[in-house]
Amino acid sequence: PYGEDTADKLRQYGAYYMGDADRKTIYLTFDCGYENGNTGRILDTLKRRHVPATFFVVGHYLDAEPALARRMGDEGHLVGNHSVNHPNMTKVSQERMVKELRDLETQYQAVTGRRLDPFFRPPEGSYNYNSLSWAQSLGYHTILWSVAYHDWDENNQPAYGDAMKTLSTRVH
Repeated sequence: PYGEDTADKLRQYGAYYMGDADRKTIYLTFDCGYENGNTGRILDTLKRRHVPATFFVVGHYLDAEPALARRMGDEGHLVGNHSVNHPNMTKVSQERMVKELRDLETQYQAVTGRRLDPFFRPPEGSYNYNSLSWAQSLGYHTILWSVAYHDWDENNQPAYGDAMKTLSTRVH
């Protein structure tokens, strides 16, 4: 699987990169691994505009930003599993993947008093059929994306117009 998988093929594993093609809905998802000061502002904007989103968190994010992690749930957003340590799941054993997801569940509940929502975002967007199956066996839907905005590279950000062009051409 290298991006050529169809929505039907992924659905067999409880995995999705798009919703119902007949509905005009954009799903906003945010991977919260390396907080660089924007999550609070993102939450402010979503709240002001009454827009729900899904946040995928990792272990060190929960350690570093417990108040923001609690705020996500408090404000009605879904919070999903992005693993404790963010490994490429195509390169780990089933035992390691299960530990990564279960340990994050425990950590999230300790920090927020809530359970994670049953959605998993594979680190790096990397998956294979084994990792999709393993996530599904744990009760997760794997959620991929149509466009990844490379916000982690702060020194290589596109101009507003270029960013909008990239995003709008990937809508389906």
